[in-house]
Amino acid sequence: MNDHSPLTIGIDFGGTSVKIAVVQQSQIIDHSPPIATQDFAGHGELIAEMVRAIQDLRVRHPEVAAIGVGMPGFVNFEEGLVYQLTNVRDWTGIPLKKLLQAQTGLPVAVDNDANCMAVAEWKCGVGRGFEHVVFMTIGTGVGGAIIANGEMIRGAFHGAGEIGQTSIDYQGRRGHYGNFGALEDYIGNREISAKAHAAYTAAGVPISHQDCSPAALADAAHRGDSIALAQWEDIGRMLATAAMNCCWLLNPQAIVIGGGVARAGDLLLDPLKEHLFSQLSGPFKDHLQILPATFGHEAGTIGAAALARDLL
Repeated sequence: MNDHSPLTIGIDFGGTSVKIAVVQQSQIIDHSPPIATQDFAGHGELIAEMVRAIQDLRVRHPEVAAIGVGMPGFVNFEEGLVYQLTNVRDWTGIPLKKLLQAQTGLPVAVDNDANCMAVAEWKCGVGRGFEHVVFMTIGTGVGGAIIANGEMIRGAFHGAGEIGQTSIDYQGRRGHYGNFGALEDYIGNREISAKAHAAYTAAGVPISHQDCSPAALADAAHRGDSIALAQWEDIGRMLATAAMNCCWLLNPQAIVIGGGVARAGDLLLDPLKEHLFSQLSGPFKDHLQILPATFGHEAGTIGAAALARDLL
């Protein structure tokens, strides 16, 4: 770590909590207690609480020079405008960048949370040195981000990279936006648990939904449970379908997989690689790397802080 690199604040805004930390390069050096997102009736009260936490951190670290925020929704990066958050009340059309800058006096960057994860891995983690990378983060939903020619691809209206909404089955489930077979409708946390529970039930095995979570399924698979192993094989196959489309379209050097579901490690990555490479030709697979993300649950905070450093 470069001890002379500037200190910035990274904010990871989630559906259940807001995490705020002081970051230097890729190291979190201080943080405030998490703020429970659902405890606030509207955006004004929650932003005020975020500002209080920021000011407390600045008392201990007055050299903090900028703020970055990762949001779980559609964000206009240039304007710092949050168009909509699906699971948080009163967060539609909020000029978060403008509000935070006015209340803190610091420059602010606001971006989608999957983009923040990608920035963390690209600048500080396993994605360093690549100019063409696809990032996927798999948790409650599936997020994505694209680096091409050494730049973040944002799209005409800042919505590029929504890999979770791409289809793996044109006759599949109808999604929230009217799209059929969206990836995240099959391999998000809830969908994995529901499918595993149905498989155990069909086999006559009594089991709770809690014991069908991705973490529990990983434990069961490591013990040799055949149903759990079959679930991970299928998850890898479905993820490979989306990754294949990304490869034919973008020809990346690497695909980086993060998020809670990715903690299953080789249980997910081995079938992903097998099914992905079997569907690609030489120039698309010969040097392609499939890599687990470095930073885990801290990626959003570290990436948001890195965006803040870019402002300087």
